[in-house]
Amino acid sequence: MKPAVKLTILNSMAGPDFEPALDQHLAWGIRQLDLKDNIFGKGIADLTPQEAARVAELIRQRGMQTYCLSTTLLHCEVEAGEAPFRAYSAALDRALATAGVLKAKVVRLLSAKTRKRAELTDSIPYLQSQHPWIFDVYREAAERIHAAGFVPMIENECGNNIFATPGEIVDFFAILNRPYVRLIWDIGNMWQVKTYPTLQVYHTLRPYIGSVHLKGGQGEIPGGPLVYRSALADTSWPVVPIVRQVVADGVSPVICLNSPHGAAKPGYDYANLLDRDIQFMREQFPEFQ
Repeated sequence: MKPAVKLTILNSMAGPDFEPALDQHLAWGIRQLDLKDNIFGKGIADLTPQEAARVAELIRQRGMQTYCLSTTLLHCEVEAGEAPFRAYSAALDRALATAGVLKAKVVRLLSAKTRKRAELTDSIPYLQSQHPWIFDVYREAAERIHAAGFVPMIENECGNNIFATPGEIVDFFAILNRPYVRLIWDIGNMWQVKTYPTLQVYHTLRPYIGSVHLKGGQGEIPGGPLVYRSALADTSWPVVPIVRQVVADGVSPVICLNSPHGAAKPGYDYANLLDRDIQFMREQFPEFQ
């Protein structure tokens, strides 16, 4: 029997007001929480101890659990220098305190950005030669998260980020040299930046993956770049084969559905995308909870 896999969403996808959004999670049958923003009007790393305690009580009342605190820490341009990255320290302290109150399992960091993305075929040699301190920044943040009892994960963001190819991620994690640090593989983000999702990409990243984010989307040519946002059922990347392998391998006990990126496709029905995505995933994978 396959192990159950739990579905989650970023909390604000269920609505801009925190308490009604929690109730909407329950209406969808989602009890694992990925907390990011719109929490009493704040991001997860900005909560006071009193606010964190209130969040914990609202979650307890509903029989829910906190899986991940999705901070936006370290999502800076490396060309801005080391100082903006070092400024994360107080926010990480708050996030770790909140993670303890909420009994979270994962604390997320984001991949850094580079103004030179369009020029780089491989960001790692550039980082090593021009911004070698970036590895220490991530290493130290991850060590603090790990020492506090949580799993540090780095998510590949979209835009001009340092993770555009599987090779860049593999090499970054090798230099980081902290095996307890895991990757949140956001499949849609990587496609939007450069790399079309395939099973080969998954197998390359599998040793590092701790969680997976899913987004729908369509290209105009097979294997080509992302152009339009869509429901997962209509996506033009092989969502079912990839997720089936992710589930079989047990690398992501919680899978997070995200809002799709891309332009609006003329004539496409965008009503109730999240409802449709949840239904689609449960139809395709009965083991999803």
